[in-house]
Amino acid sequence: MADPLPAALGPLLRAAKARLAAAGIADPTLDSRLIVEHFSETTRIQAITEPGRTVDSTALAAIEAALRRRVAGEPVHRILGYREFYGLRLSLSPDTLEPRPDTETLVDAILPFARATAERLGECRILDLGTGTGAIALALLSAVPAATATGVDISPGALATATQNAGDLGLSGRFKALHSNWFEKVLGRYHVIAANPPYIPSRDIGNLQDEVRDFDPRQALNGGVDGLVPYRIIAGEAEGFLEAQGKVAVEIGHTQQSEVTAIFAAAGYRLAEAQRDLGGNDRVLVFER
Repeated sequence: MADPLPAALGPLLRAAKARLAAAGIADPTLDSRLIVEHFSETTRIQAITEPGRTVDSTALAAIEAALRRRVAGEPVHRILGYREFYGLRLSLSPDTLEPRPDTETLVDAILPFARATAERLGECRILDLGTGTGAIALALLSAVPAATATGVDISPGALATATQNAGDLGLSGRFKALHSNWFEKVLGRYHVIAANPPYIPSRDIGNLQDEVRDFDPRQALNGGVDGLVPYRIIAGEAEGFLEAQGKVAVEIGHTQQSEVTAIFAAAGYRLAEAQRDLGGNDRVLVFER
């Protein structure tokens, strides 16, 4: 059984870090700090300037429970219940992927076009397929005040989370959640169609990192036999929902650029832009007709 946690903030942080390090957690310094700060409602500055600050028993119990969950392999942001994405705090749920920095590349890729469209037309209509937490749509809405977005998902739980996030961020008036299997119930045309679709081949899901395989929803990971099924759906059906000068932006697995480009080319699209993530991996493709 682990030693009881000290009640003073400085020693508490050190004890939490030591426990996570002993369990082999990849970044024990960051994860222990996130857990302690969140559940004790303290800041990093307070840890430096007030290391003797007392943490009450209720907070200590919550920190203890959180550390046990982290040692058992649960991702730290699942424990906290939120994750930062593009400067926005997004609530998570078991029905949503945890938005990751790689996906910010998609927002970066499409944002200049969305801004230019809004400036030119006074509006920019965005369709976010497989919206999950609403991360892509809400990041674009926060950066483009004239934009509106429809977030599509097959999961009612994901749509509830996205709707909550839109409300928490003050974006409810420009965000609509739509329960639909891809384009099935979508109406109208959009200047931007964006998606971070499931792209893991079915056979590879068992080999994923534990934190992804065991905690991200399987439906949001499984891209079918070859991992490319969603791209075929998007390429095959997007034309009926895309404005004449519109763009389709998709996140891809780092080995999928040539295959996804070929799928869209066969459907009449030209690759307008390709972007790599911060790790230097192929990550986002932007297409136009």
